[in-house]
Amino acid sequence: MADTFPVDVVVSLLQAASAEQEADVDELLATVSLSRQDSVRIGQELRRLRATSDRWRRRGQELAALFSSARELAQLRDVDELLGRLVERAHDLMGTDVTYLSEYQEDSRELLVRTTLGTVAPSFPGLRVPPGMGLASRVVEGRRPCWTSSYATMTQAPHDSGIDSAVTAEGLVSMLGVPLLAGDEVIGVLFAANRVEHEFAPEEISLLSAFADHAAVVLQTARLLARTQDAADETRHAYGELARHVEAMERASEVHSELTGLVLQGSEASDVATALGRALRCRVTLLDVGRLQDPVATAVDLSRRSGRCTPTDGGYVVAVLAGSTLLGALLLEPGEVAFGPVELRTAERAAQITALLNLKQDAMIEAEQRVRSDLLADLLSADPERHADLATRARARGIRLDELRSVVVVALPAELRHEAVRGLRRESGLIGEYADHVIALTTDSDPAAASASVHATVGRTVRAPVLAVGAAFSDLDDDLRAQIEAASACVGVLPALGLDDAAVTADAYLPYTALFGPGEPRVATYLRRVIGPLLDWDDAHAGKLVPTLAAYLGNRMSPVATARALHLHKNTVLQRLERTAELLGADWQEPDRLFRITVAVQLAHLTRGA
Repeated sequence: MADTFPVDVVVSLLQAASAEQEADVDELLATVSLSRQDSVRIGQELRRLRATSDRWRRRGQELAALFSSARELAQLRDVDELLGRLVERAHDLMGTDVTYLSEYQEDSRELLVRTTLGTVAPSFPGLRVPPGMGLASRVVEGRRPCWTSSYATMTQAPHDSGIDSAVTAEGLVSMLGVPLLAGDEVIGVLFAANRVEHEFAPEEISLLSAFADHAAVVLQTARLLARTQDAADETRHAYGELARHVEAMERASEVHSELTGLVLQGSEASDVATALGRALRCRVTLLDVGRLQDPVATAVDLSRRSGRCTPTDGGYVVAVLAGSTLLGALLLEPGEVAFGPVELRTAERAAQITALLNLKQDAMIEAEQRVRSDLLADLLSADPERHADLATRARARGIRLDELRSVVVVALPAELRHEAVRGLRRESGLIGEYADHVIALTTDSDPAAASASVHATVGRTVRAPVLAVGAAFSDLDDDLRAQIEAASACVGVLPALGLDDAAVTADAYLPYTALFGPGEPRVATYLRRVIGPLLDWDDAHAGKLVPTLAAYLGNRMSPVATARALHLHKNTVLQRLERTAELLGADWQEPDRLFRITVAVQLAHLTRGA
């Protein structure tokens, strides 16, 4: 039997994973009986969750600082002062040894180092980078971030002796450069560099890129204002773009805070779509990976490969990924707010959080299913020792055993049972896998209603034929096991009766299970033994002896009523009955034999559609 955790310990562990103060996870795990290996695994997972929470909290703080910087920079008008403040704020955000900004000269295609912070070599400020040379030119040409942990050994961009000398004099080793983009135009490159080897993390690259995005807008605005006061329309447009960008950053900061809260609160993935739609003022739908259709499916596949938002039908989709596994997608439909770079990056971060919540939710569901399956196995066990504290353990899962009234046995292929149990997790009662079936103990006192409800839920979940047999029980001991055996026997015989997708009760088919038990082959054997000659005759002559006999038995053995029911002449019915007597023998209407023939004809009607 799997290890179980007291609720207080589970709650304390979850609090330890999300609390701002570090808690002693090992001390908490020591209060339950676990192997060292399991304790280490759980401790590692809790610390990983804590690290994830800390990372999102830290990311929220960085975004808040980023937003604050945007508002401050928006107040500046002097270009030189603005360039100095840009580098200063980037230096504070990144915490690197050196930060500098290179301005792109469109006429010569050179890059000129305009402003630096943290440099000591006099040759570095004012350094000119020839076209196509160095890391900066690679950033300009690719219009995307580029970085290296060791500039001296870098091979992704051509070296220039002048640049190499300046970098060596400054002692720079690792460098990260991001483009300053104003529309499609590159106006400069912002660099963060260290004097030691350093692998730049995705969070650092994303932070400097986000800062460069709004810094470019601010810088471009200042340039326009400095060039001319006559271009009023262009200036107002720039201010409008700046205001939209600041508003977008504010929305991004707000939604990021809300999404971080969803992670810490243990919310569901669907809550992310709701929060994102509210922030971006548009409709956001969480798509099921199994129900994607073109053109959305094609766009999702492109997003899966790129990791970015992909346009589709006026909106965008972004894949929800866990590693290389596709968990779904977020569909953003056009709304009140235009989709710009900030909005799309916000959607991409929301997809990452959706994946995190999906994985977390799946892990919790899997753990809960294992506990409930173990509880069901203990309940149905004949070993009295496994019944200890059953009621208490059930109440800990929100189940009151004394309120259970019906059992439903569900027949499914082995590969679908796990999914079916997951689909039934919201049903009241106790659900789990047991003896090659899915067993659902429900509070519904009507087994027919319980069977219909379980059948509908499982059918929607697995999208395949489902056979559900319900039975009522009076107590949880012998009667429950007896009713499960009866329902299981019914499940075994119903396919032989032509039923493979239905919701029934065991009592309704009791005569068949009583006659044949759970084995389908016995039905065919019985038919061959009792009415085999009739079946062979109908197969060989395309005859209607079995249907005629069924109508005859169903009309109180009246030839006239049978002829009327079948829309035949009375003589035709009599001829078929004579042929039946020839094949079955003259004594076929003797009471005992007639009873067995009646059952066989009914079975043939069900199994052969006669």
